[in-house]
Amino acid sequence: MKPIPKKKPALLFRALKRTVRLFYPKIEVVGAENLPEGEAIIVGNHSQLHGPITTELYFPGYRYTWCAGQMMRTKEVPAYAYRDFWSQKPKIVRPFFKALSYIIAPLASFIFNNADAISVDHDSRIVSTFKATVKLLDDGARVIIFPEHYTSRNNIVYDFQDSFIDVAKLYYKKSGKDLQFVPLYIAPRLKKMFIGKPITFDHTAPIDQERKRIAEYLMDEITAMARALPEHKVVPYANLPKKRHLKNTDTDKTPQ
Repeated sequence: MKPIPKKKPALLFRALKRTVRLFYPKIEVVGAENLPEGEAIIVGNHSQLHGPITTELYFPGYRYTWCAGQMMRTKEVPAYAYRDFWSQKPKIVRPFFKALSYIIAPLASFIFNNADAISVDHDSRIVSTFKATVKLLDDGARVIIFPEHYTSRNNIVYDFQDSFIDVAKLYYKKSGKDLQFVPLYIAPRLKKMFIGKPITFDHTAPIDQERKRIAEYLMDEITAMARALPEHKVVPYANLPKKRHLKNTDTDKTPQ
């Protein structure tokens, strides 16, 4: 099956992407043999901005990434960007970052609207997100999702919002196939991303049971992959100062 033709990104976006690739560290992909052939949901740790950047630049194959809809609409960028990126900065510098959130808004929305992204809004518009995702999966694409939210789980990941797993139920209805979910650990300090072994959705089980089973597996696998690696600082979901980043060996701690 030929992939759905992609809209050609703007020339400026392509130039920006080449520039980022020049200056951003080269990320090695480890475990690509674990990727299923064709469609799959790839689920990773957000690692602040490193998750979207590394997967856009280096994740193999035909893929799209879920992106917060607010980052794709210029007027909504400032509030979202400040809350997610800079709200935990020291109070003395917060006014600077609040102003910066307005300055970057046009560029941010331009970038995300030209990237291989699927807009995500956690309201009635999520139906459109799911439909777009299922269409791309049916076309053989891999869809990358970073589902962490602000509840610490351990020193590696924050808890996952698990509603994204409902995509598998819709995909089964369309294709008759059970979708696979693949854990991904992004380790910027090691300049690597690690792809783990997939878990398969079971369409015969209750959806609430599958949400819990699959989300727990993915969080546990990402944690296990990270802890098995040489000692390194983990870049957390929350935009914490570097001095508060934990090591993968800090098994008795959670981000503060």
